[in-house]
Amino acid sequence: MSEEQGHSEKGVGGIIKAMGLVFGDIGTSPIYTLSVIFLLTRPTVENVLGIVSLIIWTLILLITVQYAWLAMSLGRKGEGGTIVLRELLIPLLKKKRSAAVVTVMAVVGISLFIGDGVITPAISILSAVEGLVLIPGLEAIDQNILILIAAVIAILLFSFQRRGTEQVAWTFGPIMVVWFAALGLTGLASIIQVPSIIFAINPMLGWQFLTGNGISGFLILSSVILCVTGGEALFADMGHLGRDPIRNAWYVIFFPLVLSYLGQGAFIIQNPESKNILFDMVFSQSGLLYIPFLILSIAATVIASQAMISGIFSIVYQGINTHILPIMKIDYTSSELRSRIYIDVINWSLLISILFVIVGFRASSNLAAAYGLAVNGTMLITGSLITSIFFHRGSYMKSMFALFITMVDFTFLVANIHKIPSGAYWSLIIAMVPFAIIMIYMQGQKNLYRALKPIPLHVFLRQYNEVYHTMNKISGTALFFARDFHNIPPYMALTIFKNNIIYQDNIIISIVTGDYPFGIEGGFKKNLADGLRVYEIRIGYIQVVDVVKLFNEAGINEKTIFYGIEDIVPSNLVWKIFAIIKRLTPSFVQFYKLPADKIHGVVTRIEM
Repeated sequence: MSEEQGHSEKGVGGIIKAMGLVFGDIGTSPIYTLSVIFLLTRPTVENVLGIVSLIIWTLILLITVQYAWLAMSLGRKGEGGTIVLRELLIPLLKKKRSAAVVTVMAVVGISLFIGDGVITPAISILSAVEGLVLIPGLEAIDQNILILIAAVIAILLFSFQRRGTEQVAWTFGPIMVVWFAALGLTGLASIIQVPSIIFAINPMLGWQFLTGNGISGFLILSSVILCVTGGEALFADMGHLGRDPIRNAWYVIFFPLVLSYLGQGAFIIQNPESKNILFDMVFSQSGLLYIPFLILSIAATVIASQAMISGIFSIVYQGINTHILPIMKIDYTSSELRSRIYIDVINWSLLISILFVIVGFRASSNLAAAYGLAVNGTMLITGSLITSIFFHRGSYMKSMFALFITMVDFTFLVANIHKIPSGAYWSLIIAMVPFAIIMIYMQGQKNLYRALKPIPLHVFLRQYNEVYHTMNKISGTALFFARDFHNIPPYMALTIFKNNIIYQDNIIISIVTGDYPFGIEGGFKKNLADGLRVYEIRIGYIQVVDVVKLFNEAGINEKTIFYGIEDIVPSNLVWKIFAIIKRLTPSFVQFYKLPADKIHGVVTRIEM
């Protein structure tokens, strides 16, 4: 069990920590949501009441019901995320074809989540920086300057990742507490001036807006979805914080979020010409406090971006552990918590993509046109998977609720389709990159396994016993890695039988990923033959494992470590890409940080 998992934070401390690590994105969405919507529709009293009603009930249905209740009730040890849903659902399915469909859905969900991870920090940071124009003397600040400031903030944020965030993470929660308090208080101050805005809590006003405005009213849903930015983080980060702290934090921050949207609605009724509603509202209430509020908003968007980056690192690590993604170099940024990780190639790829998006779209209002499709797709996949899990578990009541929410997700997705020509295609293009890599890698690994033709254990043992008892042996212990010791990888036979390299003690190391999220169990199985043992490591699919430490605890003092290297000769473009992926990614012995002076790669030539 992981360190975080074993000690789920309780009470107020857990709530504050969750505010800082999980709710940054959804907490900063009031900066831009209503501002974007009222660029598209007139701020009449009826429209304002209807739109604020839609926002409130979107928060209730998609966050409270879909994530805080339904999704978080799944899992055995508080884990969450799209890959987790896949691992929960596949054992319940009887047909291999159904399992393949679920795997593809999970891959699409991961890819869309990464696409969302590019758009969300860009729109959050840029929208906060745009609040500078309300400061006296900065009204005429050039948009290029704002873009430059946003880019510098992004560069500093990503440059800091390698050092780890634990040194400043303790400040995230308190800053977000102040942020949510500011949202609630400023919203309440505006509500007092227009008390009738409270009627927006009535869901019928939202329904009347949708039905009374035809296709234009329906398409507004594509901007309403901005209010649930980062909603997937509630579920994805469960494995780090536990279910209760995140749920309890959501029940606390739901109210200041609603107060902020109600307050902004009241303000726009009185000031229909406002373009940057939240900042205009705060500036009108107290000009002296505006600059501290602006600084607070920028800090909150940085925290929100950090949560998204950490979430993507976690998702990628889960993908590596479950053999969906190729192995990547992992650095641990905390000496105490092994789950605090840094992935260099992901970090800089995200930064380059975010800078491209900031410079390309130039304004948060333009970015809103690109946002929504990816997050909606992820939510729809999550809804579909949890519906299926509840159904197969026999929880038919929850399955019906989940099906209804999935239909709501689908409705939002249909509304977002019209954004594709306006910029949403970029989120799809970004998502296509990890999708293509994952699908090529998964299929390539299957083909590679078939091409390698592993040797059945009983066939291997016949020749091994003959060689072991007739050849001179090297003193010491040699380790060989094999996913399944019942099928011996060809490189091991090549080493022993062709190259005549055999040690007195030969241990096959088998690392098996279980269908549970956390946990490490290592131990010797029965001896296969004289001088041939098996040491099996069973780990959860989210668990971070220190293999060297396990070896030391088991008394394994290896002299050398052998592993297989595939020299792939591709026959077409797809397998050329697969060969490049394999060439660029580190081997699993590097992934597990085994001692470099002991490892020896054995090359096997494969034609694909």
